[in-house]
Amino acid sequence: MTNKKQPIKKAVALSYNTEMTAPTIIASGQGKVAERIIEEAEKNKLPVYEDEKMATILTKLEVGDQIPEELYEAIARILLFVKDMDELYGKTK
Repeated sequence: MTNKKQPIKKAVALSYNTEMTAPTIIASGQGKVAERIIEEAEKNKLPVYEDEKMATILTKLEVGDQIPEELYEAIARILLFVKDMDELYGKTK
């Protein structure tokens, strides 16, 4: 039996509305901080989208940074997921 080391959990919270030029990072962290970000999202009934590769990329940016243009397509897919979840659970029309 091999002992694989679990990757360190990473999490990033994004904010976006149509008045913004790009989604903005509002929280970011690893380990216990990541766990806290996820707990707060779940507590506030916010959708959580898991993508380890994207989280790794986004945790290299700073809180307050806008998402760089080269990530727009990937982030758009995440925002579509969030929108679909909101509609599914009756949060938006």
